[in-house]
Parts: sequence; C-alpha cells; structure tokens
Amino acid sequence: MVWSPRAVVAAIIPQDDKFLFVEEEIDGRAVLNQPAGHIEKGESIFGAVLRETLEETGWEVELENFIGIYVLNTPDPETVYHRYCFSARALRQTGRTLDSDISAIHWLSHTQLLNGELPLRSDLVRLCLEDYLAGRRLPLDTIRHHKI
Repeated sequence: MVWSPRAVVAAIIPQDDKFLFVEEEIDGRAVLNQPAGHIEKGESIFGAVLRETLEETGWEVELENFIGIYVLNTPDPETVYHRYCFSARALRQTGRTLDSDISAIHWLSHTQLLNGELPLRSDLVRLCLEDYLAGRRLPLDTIRHHKI
C-alpha cells in the first residue's frame, strides 16, 4: 500500500478583533480548533474549507487568502497531516445544526485562545493564527486545481 498524508483544511475567520473557533471532543477531552476537517474524495480544497466551516459552525464564509500549508508529524510515522489554512470573511450564520462532533462555537481573541481553559487540538491552531496575525497572506490562486 502506498503511504499518503492526511489532507485537511482549516479556516481563520476574523470578526471584531476575535476569531471563530470550534469546541470539539477528541479522545474524551474538550479542545479548541479552527473550523477544520478532511478533504473528501472528489472535493476541491476550496470546496472542503467552505463545507467544513458551514458544517462545524453554521457560518457561510467567503475565502479571502491562503495562509499556508502546515505539516503535523505525529508520533505514529504513518499518520502525518497536511493542513491547508485559509482566511475567510464571515457572510452569514445559517442557523443549521452543527456537526455532532462540535459542542460549541466561540469567538475568541488571540489572548483568550492562548489563556483559556481549553487546550488547542494541536499546535497548528496557534501557528496558523499567529501567521495570520503576522500578516501572512497568499493569493487564492497559489493553489491551482487541474483536471486531466
């Protein structure tokens, strides 16, 4: 079998000096994450981040910039995540029911995120946000979808 990384997307969504985060339960403990999830078979990277954000937060968003690709190597060498992170503008909250894995959504400042009671799902949550706060912005066309 050929090894491949797990491809995931994440969205940084600012509003009024705060950012949209999800509270989810992982291995029996509550953690904070950006709206994020796996890219599904046949789905574009852009489509995945829009879908995951809607499913996890109930917010429709518009992608603005590509922040970067973040690689998470876990203790298991067979499990490596490649996280495509984007910034997005919140358009409207739909009121839809959130994914069953999500227990709450929170608008938090950077300080609130780091000093809060809940741990981060991974250090990539902090790294992505800090890159965004440092002004890192790449155009969306940095990622080019191509069909054969």
